[in-house]
Amino acid sequence: MKSRKVLIGFLKYVIVIVVAVIFFFPMLWVVISAFKGESELFLNPPRILPVHFTLDNFKSGLKFGNFTQYFVNSAYVTITSTIITVIISTMAGYGFAKFKFPGRDVLFIGVMATLMFSLEIIMIPMFLTLKGYGLINTFIGIIIPPAATPTGIFLLRQHMRSIPDELLEAAKIDGANEYQIFTKLIVPLSVPAISTLTIFSFVWRWNDYLWPFLVINDDKKRTVPLALANFVGQYAVRWGDLLAMTTLSIIPTLIIFLIFQKYFIKGISMTGLKG
Repeated sequence: MKSRKVLIGFLKYVIVIVVAVIFFFPMLWVVISAFKGESELFLNPPRILPVHFTLDNFKSGLKFGNFTQYFVNSAYVTITSTIITVIISTMAGYGFAKFKFPGRDVLFIGVMATLMFSLEIIMIPMFLTLKGYGLINTFIGIIIPPAATPTGIFLLRQHMRSIPDELLEAAKIDGANEYQIFTKLIVPLSVPAISTLTIFSFVWRWNDYLWPFLVINDDKKRTVPLALANFVGQYAVRWGDLLAMTTLSIIPTLIIFLIFQKYFIKGISMTGLKG
């Protein structure tokens, strides 16, 4: 019986490792291929490791279309959007989780119902609204419309509902006002959920292509996903440069994940503890 459990446990680990390799291999192939010369990219049969290690793809990719500026643009848009998203979601999640007011549940259902509408459905009204305010071809036009996400509100609301109401009542008895309760009690206890939302939001904004594509028409204001599309021409694709810049574009999201990883699993698991 014991040997059977050991065998089952071993098989589970083997399956997890195989699945992880299958999902991770494409990204690994992109990173390794970024250090290959143009001729090595199309060898048949293909070779996983480069025969001649080179950084030429990175040098030419950074020079093509001022890619350094594109990284700065993406960093500004992504960081600003993430901060705004976390602030709005945290405040809205607290309101839905701990405040009782008429129509609260109906309003929350209405917020979550917006998940049924994809960007393709609402992008024309959003575009016309931005045009009316003169925000086309501006960073604000990219940042503001997707700032408040129902997913982030749901994530924080679920986590905050697991915080005992007795803690809030005790704080009020001690003389704390709502601002102090929110900043000194709710926010510190919600760090796992906030960290999880930070990772999600950063990845969403950094990889966003469609909305910046609609709003931005100035080459100097392009973000990284838009710039990567420049490597795909009408008759040819600059594969070496594209793979190199794609590899560099992975680094910021990887750094964010490594910073907040210790809270990530905890935040995901705690959002479903209550209600």
